[in-house]
Amino acid sequence: MASTVTKEYRPSDDEPFMSERQLEYFRRKLIAWKEEILEESRTTIATLQQDTVAEADLADRATSETDRALELRTRDRQRKLIAKIEEAMRRIEDGSYGYCEETGEPISLSRLDARPIATLSLEAQERHERRERVHRDD
Repeated sequence: MASTVTKEYRPSDDEPFMSERQLEYFRRKLIAWKEEILEESRTTIATLQQDTVAEADLADRATSETDRALELRTRDRQRKLIAKIEEAMRRIEDGSYGYCEETGEPISLSRLDARPIATLSLEAQERHERRERVHRDD
């Protein structure tokens, strides 16, 4: 299978939706994204471990604590993103990847290429966001 998927390959509307080639493309894209996030996490952990020196100056200490809190929030977002990537990988395996969870319609290839963890079509996502705004304003 690896020989049929090249770095230059881009899914196209001219081929069957979620063909083996397209699924392999998105599988590789998700794996690469996950590896990139894990590498960033390893770097973050190493930085946090090195920066445990107590700062004597209150302003320096406050800056260090703010930086540390930001790093930890970023790590939490990365952890959630990895969970979404793993869920997308499961959808590839069970055959539901690329289809809107709300309507069952195909999600556009351009949307999946930009956001391979998408679970809603653009139209369904926009409806979801409009409902969220309405409820948030209540």
